[in-house]
Amino acid sequence: MLTRKQLDLLEFIHKRVQRDGVPPSFDEMKVALDLRSKSGIHRLITALEERGFIRRLAHRARAIEIVKLPDSLGGTASAGFSPRVIEGDRPAGHRPANADSVEHFAIELPMMGRIAAGVPIEAISDVSTHVAVPASMLSGQAQHYALEVKGDSMIEAGINDGDIVIIRETEAADNGDIVVALVEDHEATLKRFFRKGNAIALEAANPVYETRVFPEDKVKVQGRLVGLIRTY
Repeated sequence: MLTRKQLDLLEFIHKRVQRDGVPPSFDEMKVALDLRSKSGIHRLITALEERGFIRRLAHRARAIEIVKLPDSLGGTASAGFSPRVIEGDRPAGHRPANADSVEHFAIELPMMGRIAAGVPIEAISDVSTHVAVPASMLSGQAQHYALEVKGDSMIEAGINDGDIVIIRETEAADNGDIVVALVEDHEATLKRFFRKGNAIALEAANPVYETRVFPEDKVKVQGRLVGLIRTY
Protein backbone atom coordinates (compact mmCIF):
# COMPACT_ATOMS: atom_id res chain seq x y z
CA MET A 1 0.00 0.00 0.00
CA LEU A 2 1.35 3.42 -1.01
CA THR A 3 0.77 6.67 0.81
CA ARG A 4 -0.82 9.55 -1.07
CA LYS A 5 2.53 11.33 -1.48
CA GLN A 6 4.25 8.15 -2.69
CA LEU A 7 1.52 7.60 -5.25
CA ASP A 8 1.64 11.24 -6.39
CA LEU A 9 5.40 11.04 -6.86
CA LEU A 10 5.22 7.77 -8.78
CA GLU A 11 2.57 9.21 -11.08
CA PHE A 12 4.63 12.39 -11.65
CA ILE A 13 7.78 10.40 -12.52
CA HIS A 14 5.79 8.10 -14.81
CA LYS A 15 4.19 10.97 -16.74
CA ARG A 16 7.45 12.91 -17.07
CA VAL A 17 9.40 9.92 -18.40
CA GLN A 18 6.59 9.14 -20.85
CA ARG A 19 6.68 12.74 -22.07
CA ASP A 20 10.42 13.50 -22.08
CA GLY A 21 12.11 10.13 -22.09
CA VAL A 22 14.01 11.07 -18.91
CA PRO A 23 12.87 11.35 -15.26
CA PRO A 24 12.43 14.69 -13.49
CA SER A 25 15.06 16.15 -11.20
CA PHE A 26 14.66 16.13 -7.42
CA ASP A 27 14.00 19.88 -7.58
CA GLU A 28 11.15 19.31 -10.04
CA MET A 29 9.74 16.55 -7.84
CA LYS A 30 9.93 18.82 -4.80
CA VAL A 31 7.97 21.56 -6.58
CA ALA A 32 5.41 19.14 -8.02
CA LEU A 33 4.66 17.67 -4.59
CA ASP A 34 4.88 21.02 -2.78
CA LEU A 35 7.56 19.82 -0.36
CA ARG A 36 9.97 22.13 1.44
CA SER A 37 13.15 20.12 0.90
CA LYS A 38 14.66 17.45 -1.31
CA SER A 39 15.18 15.22 1.73
CA GLY A 40 11.45 14.51 1.66
CA ILE A 41 11.74 13.44 -1.98
CA HIS A 42 14.69 11.20 -1.09
CA ARG A 43 12.57 9.42 1.54
CA LEU A 44 9.72 8.93 -0.93
CA ILE A 45 12.09 7.61 -3.61
CA THR A 46 13.61 5.18 -1.11
CA ALA A 47 10.16 3.97 -0.08
CA LEU A 48 9.10 3.41 -3.69
CA GLU A 49 12.31 1.50 -4.37
CA GLU A 50 11.89 -0.68 -1.27
CA ARG A 51 8.35 -1.54 -2.39
CA GLY A 52 9.55 -2.55 -5.85
CA PHE A 53 7.86 0.21 -7.87
CA ILE A 54 11.05 1.87 -9.10
CA ARG A 55 14.72 1.01 -9.55
CA ARG A 56 17.61 3.46 -9.32
CA LEU A 57 20.45 2.76 -11.74
CA ALA A 58 23.98 3.27 -10.42
CA HIS A 59 26.53 5.65 -11.93
CA ARG A 60 24.03 7.55 -14.04
CA ALA A 61 22.65 11.03 -13.42
CA ARG A 62 18.97 11.09 -12.46
CA ALA A 63 18.46 7.47 -13.55
CA ILE A 64 15.14 6.12 -12.30
CA GLU A 65 13.32 3.24 -13.97
CA ILE A 66 9.70 2.41 -13.19
CA VAL A 67 9.38 -1.33 -12.58
CA LYS A 68 5.63 -1.51 -12.02
CA LEU A 69 2.60 0.68 -11.42
CA PRO A 70 -0.22 0.18 -8.90
CA ASP A 71 -3.75 -0.60 -10.11
CA SER A 72 -4.80 3.03 -9.61
CA LEU A 73 -2.21 4.09 -12.24
CA GLY A 74 -2.91 1.29 -14.69
CA GLY A 75 -1.34 -1.64 -12.89
CA THR A 76 1.29 -2.32 -15.55
CA ALA A 77 4.61 -4.03 -14.98
CA SER A 78 7.88 -3.01 -16.56
CA ALA A 79 7.03 -4.99 -19.70
CA GLY A 80 4.35 -2.42 -20.43
CA PHE A 81 6.54 0.57 -19.73
CA SER A 82 10.11 1.45 -20.62
CA PRO A 83 11.94 4.76 -20.80
CA ARG A 84 12.80 5.77 -24.33
CA VAL A 85 16.54 5.39 -23.79
CA ILE A 86 18.61 2.91 -25.77
CA GLU A 87 22.04 1.95 -24.43
CA GLY A 88 24.90 0.05 -26.02
CA ASP A 89 25.59 -0.23 -29.74
CA ARG A 90 23.46 1.75 -32.14
CA PRO A 91 20.77 -0.47 -33.71
CA ALA A 92 21.36 -1.76 -37.21
CA GLY A 93 19.47 0.14 -39.88
CA HIS A 94 17.37 -2.68 -41.34
CA ARG A 95 13.66 -2.29 -42.02
CA PRO A 96 11.77 -5.50 -42.84
CA ALA A 97 9.24 -5.74 -45.66
CA ASN A 98 6.33 -5.93 -43.19
CA ALA A 99 7.66 -2.95 -41.24
CA ASP A 100 4.26 -1.30 -40.79
CA SER A 101 3.11 -4.22 -38.66
CA VAL A 102 6.30 -4.54 -36.62
CA GLU A 103 6.65 -2.45 -33.46
CA HIS A 104 10.40 -2.53 -32.92
CA PHE A 105 12.00 -2.30 -36.36
CA ALA A 106 14.75 0.24 -36.90
CA ILE A 107 14.25 3.43 -38.87
CA GLU A 108 17.10 5.50 -40.23
CA LEU A 109 16.97 9.15 -39.24
CA PRO A 110 19.12 11.97 -40.63
CA MET A 111 21.98 12.86 -38.29
CA MET A 112 22.08 16.64 -38.43
CA GLY A 113 25.45 17.12 -36.75
CA ARG A 114 26.00 18.34 -33.20
CA ILE A 115 23.80 20.30 -30.84
CA ALA A 116 25.24 22.27 -27.92
CA ALA A 117 24.19 21.29 -24.43
CA GLY A 118 26.19 24.24 -23.15
CA VAL A 119 26.95 27.47 -24.98
CA PRO A 120 24.98 27.51 -28.26
CA ILE A 121 26.88 26.55 -31.41
CA GLU A 122 26.18 27.43 -35.02
CA ALA A 123 22.80 26.39 -36.35
CA ILE A 124 22.63 22.87 -37.72
CA SER A 125 21.33 22.42 -41.25
CA ASP A 126 23.38 19.78 -43.10
CA VAL A 127 22.81 16.03 -42.87
CA SER A 128 26.18 14.44 -42.04
CA THR A 129 25.10 10.79 -41.81
CA HIS A 130 22.18 8.63 -40.69
CA VAL A 131 21.48 6.72 -37.48
CA ALA A 132 19.07 3.82 -36.99
CA VAL A 133 16.63 4.01 -34.07
CA PRO A 134 13.79 1.75 -32.89
CA ALA A 135 10.44 2.73 -34.37
CA SER A 136 8.91 2.52 -30.89
CA MET A 137 10.96 5.60 -29.91
CA LEU A 138 9.27 7.78 -32.52
CA SER A 139 6.02 9.71 -32.16
CA GLY A 140 3.31 8.90 -34.69
CA GLN A 141 3.70 10.21 -38.22
CA ALA A 142 5.77 13.27 -37.31
CA GLN A 143 9.20 13.91 -38.82
CA HIS A 144 12.20 13.18 -36.62
CA TYR A 145 15.94 13.74 -36.73
CA ALA A 146 18.98 12.93 -34.61
CA LEU A 147 21.69 15.13 -33.10
CA GLU A 148 24.87 14.39 -31.21
CA VAL A 149 25.08 16.23 -27.90
CA LYS A 150 28.17 18.28 -27.13
CA GLY A 151 28.58 19.63 -23.61
CA ASP A 152 27.25 18.91 -20.13
CA SER A 153 24.60 21.55 -19.50
CA MET A 154 21.76 18.96 -19.61
CA ILE A 155 23.47 16.31 -17.51
CA GLU A 156 20.92 16.51 -14.67
CA ALA A 157 18.24 15.66 -17.23
CA GLY A 158 20.15 12.44 -17.95
CA ILE A 159 21.65 13.80 -21.19
CA ASN A 160 25.42 13.36 -21.39
CA ASP A 161 28.14 14.61 -23.71
CA GLY A 162 28.23 12.27 -26.72
CA ASP A 163 24.64 11.04 -26.43
CA ILE A 164 22.48 10.94 -29.55
CA VAL A 165 19.18 12.75 -28.98
CA ILE A 166 16.10 11.96 -31.03
CA ILE A 167 14.10 15.07 -31.87
CA ARG A 168 10.51 15.32 -33.11
CA GLU A 169 10.08 18.25 -35.48
CA THR A 170 7.68 20.83 -34.07
CA GLU A 171 7.46 24.58 -33.65
CA ALA A 172 5.38 24.34 -30.47
CA ALA A 173 6.53 23.62 -26.93
CA ASP A 174 5.05 23.53 -23.46
CA ASN A 175 6.80 24.86 -20.38
CA GLY A 176 9.35 22.32 -19.20
CA ASP A 177 9.83 20.63 -22.57
CA ILE A 178 13.40 19.90 -23.65
CA VAL A 179 13.71 21.48 -27.08
CA VAL A 180 16.08 22.32 -29.88
CA ALA A 181 15.95 26.12 -29.92
CA LEU A 182 17.28 28.32 -32.70
CA VAL A 183 18.49 31.57 -31.14
CA GLU A 184 18.61 34.71 -33.26
CA ASP A 185 18.56 32.59 -36.44
CA HIS A 186 22.15 31.38 -36.11
CA GLU A 187 22.69 29.50 -32.82
CA ALA A 188 21.17 26.13 -31.93
CA THR A 189 21.01 24.75 -28.41
CA LEU A 190 19.29 21.98 -26.42
CA LYS A 191 17.55 23.35 -23.33
CA ARG A 192 14.35 23.31 -21.28
CA PHE A 193 11.79 25.76 -22.63
CA PHE A 194 9.81 28.20 -20.51
CA ARG A 195 7.59 31.03 -21.73
CA LYS A 196 7.51 34.03 -19.40
CA GLY A 197 5.17 36.69 -20.76
CA ASN A 198 6.75 38.00 -23.95
CA ALA A 199 10.09 36.31 -23.23
CA ILE A 200 11.49 32.82 -23.66
CA ALA A 201 13.77 31.30 -21.03
CA LEU A 202 16.17 28.53 -22.08
CA GLU A 203 17.14 26.67 -18.92
CA ALA A 204 20.05 24.28 -18.48
CA ALA A 205 19.90 21.15 -16.32
CA ASN A 206 23.25 21.92 -14.70
CA PRO A 207 23.68 24.63 -12.03
CA VAL A 208 26.96 25.71 -13.63
CA TYR A 209 25.03 27.27 -16.53
CA GLU A 210 22.79 30.32 -16.19
CA THR A 211 19.30 30.45 -17.66
CA ARG A 212 19.29 32.58 -20.80
CA VAL A 213 16.26 34.80 -21.49
CA PHE A 214 15.39 36.21 -24.92
CA PRO A 215 12.52 38.17 -26.48
CA GLU A 216 10.08 35.63 -27.92
CA ASP A 217 10.82 36.72 -31.51
CA LYS A 218 14.49 35.77 -31.06
CA VAL A 219 13.82 32.09 -30.31
CA LYS A 220 12.36 29.49 -32.68
CA VAL A 221 11.56 25.99 -31.49
CA GLN A 222 12.75 23.44 -34.04
CA GLY A 223 11.90 20.23 -32.24
CA ARG A 224 11.21 18.47 -28.96
CA LEU A 225 13.22 15.68 -27.34
CA VAL A 226 11.53 12.27 -27.51
CA GLY A 227 14.43 9.95 -26.67
CA LEU A 228 18.15 9.34 -26.70
CA ILE A 229 20.71 6.71 -27.61
CA ARG A 230 23.80 6.17 -25.47
CA THR A 231 26.85 4.28 -26.69
CA TYR A 232 29.88 3.11 -24.73
